[in-house]
Amino acid sequence: MNSKAELLSAAFIHHVLYERRLSSLTGKNYARDIRVLFSHSGEINLEKLQSSDVRQVIAKLHGKGLSGRSLARMLSAWRSFYDYLIRDHHYQHNPCIGLRVPKSPQNLPNALSPDEARQLLAFPSDSCLLARDSAMFELFYSSGLRLAELAQLKPVDISVDEGTVRVWGKGGKVRVVPVGGYALQALAIWLKQRALILRPGETALFLSQHGRAISARTISYRLKWRARMQGIRQNVHPHMLRHSFASHVLQSSGDLRAVQEMLGHAHITSTQVYTHLDFQHLTKVYDLAHPRAKRKS
Repeated sequence: MNSKAELLSAAFIHHVLYERRLSSLTGKNYARDIRVLFSHSGEINLEKLQSSDVRQVIAKLHGKGLSGRSLARMLSAWRSFYDYLIRDHHYQHNPCIGLRVPKSPQNLPNALSPDEARQLLAFPSDSCLLARDSAMFELFYSSGLRLAELAQLKPVDISVDEGTVRVWGKGGKVRVVPVGGYALQALAIWLKQRALILRPGETALFLSQHGRAISARTISYRLKWRARMQGIRQNVHPHMLRHSFASHVLQSSGDLRAVQEMLGHAHITSTQVYTHLDFQHLTKVYDLAHPRAKRKS
């Protein structure tokens, strides 16, 4: 693609970051996906790119092994890019409208069992870093946060009196989520330790041992390490605690809309995947409990 296309791509990413206020990670993903479109559409001018050209790019990428999920994400980025070009740069059509990508089999998210969640969180808080880790992981599981949401929390986002946390989610959307008693207790212990290592000017809730905001990478590493120390064989990652929160609340309440709101999902379809997890749980209970559940071979 020519330099004009590159400039338009850069202008779009600026729009994504500073007008739509999406995360820097989203901006990086959009930029990468648009580069893929550029590299596979040859020398065709952006204004002359047709739906048939985009369809060929999708087919080429699918032939190289890209999943339907990855292709759907790319197509969404390309569609948003052209929407921007139409609105701000007088382009006449969006060649991505109406296109579909090959479907991939849906992989259900991994979740801990309630017993595994208790096992993970059953460790002492008798040092500064352990108190911090306990508060982080209890809050993860208690409120179903995303990793980036947890990392950017400030003490003022926690309301002990109301038992809630204010979360800044995707697209700058704010939601208020309940915090359980165990998490509130762990946070109270951590806040006392936090005051001892806090560096001037730092506002993050969770800090490194040097008194600065802890990184998302470090949070992920500490969780994996803690899971190994607690004897959990699964590859435990931050999103698994979010999955566990959602599936356990849904198993207990059956209230899909409430789970959607607490997770901050824009569409109910994103939350419905947890009904499959719930159904798997119910079928296991049924197979174990019902005297005529098992079929004879």
